[in-house]
Amino acid sequence: MEQVCLETPGAVTSGGSARFLSRGATIVLLVPLALLLAVGFVYPIAQLIKISFFSPDFSLESYRRIVADPLYLLVLGRTFAVAFCVMVLCLVAAYPVAFAMARLQGRNAAIVAACVLIPLWTSVLIRSYAWIVLLQRNGIVNSVLLDAGLISEPLKLIYTEGAVILAVAHVLMPFMILPLYSTLRSIPKELSQAALNLGAGPVVTFLRITLPLSTPGIFAGCVMTFILAIGFYITPTLVGGPSSMMIATLIGQQTTVLLDWSFAAALSTLLLAVTMLLVLVFRKTISLNKGFNGVN
Repeated sequence: MEQVCLETPGAVTSGGSARFLSRGATIVLLVPLALLLAVGFVYPIAQLIKISFFSPDFSLESYRRIVADPLYLLVLGRTFAVAFCVMVLCLVAAYPVAFAMARLQGRNAAIVAACVLIPLWTSVLIRSYAWIVLLQRNGIVNSVLLDAGLISEPLKLIYTEGAVILAVAHVLMPFMILPLYSTLRSIPKELSQAALNLGAGPVVTFLRITLPLSTPGIFAGCVMTFILAIGFYITPTLVGGPSSMMIATLIGQQTTVLLDWSFAAALSTLLLAVTMLLVLVFRKTISLNKGFNGVN
């Protein structure tokens, strides 16, 4: 039976059962996106890099300050360390939730999905203050531990790096769960059933089939949580305090308090460059996995 494909002259071309836009139509559709990307991303980044080098004449003084003062490198290193811990914590805590969401059906799946999505509708500021209530000296956690007799005096839980990691991980958890859920949902259940029928146990089936095929979701979730954690401003400021300053807080101080735009631009440019390098290295490492290559 001959296959019929309806076309609009000059707009689409057909090949088999597929329909493709012509080159002209493709360009017309991509122009608004390209303009939005250029105005909203490329131009601001270019201006940022320009300010870091030209203030007003070409100079590397801002970058020399970053290297010369150990404080700035310490803040930068702390930022990446906290972001990495947040990423790992989110991955460990989110994978079982995403796995359960992908396997559940009906009402149970809807309840779990609501528990994941509802926090996204809550302000980050409110969630940060909630952690202050929980972790402060006279907060709920210390009160419970004192009443249970596990401690003799309140612990210092707030204004620590541990509090920052916990609070930021709580805020970013949905950004890890959703990519994992999408990937796990797309894995055919027949693969796991076939492995079980061939004698593989649940652990071996998970390690040899489910985990490798979920690598794209792991990569997407890790990249999103890592990058978002690096740029977090409100939560580290409220929960961490001055002793746990991160790079976003430092950049904010340079722009709003000290009005040193050149140095703030240099910090931002350095942060952007290191972040892109780490993402490329991470992607190269993950791409060696057969599951990642297979899905893509």
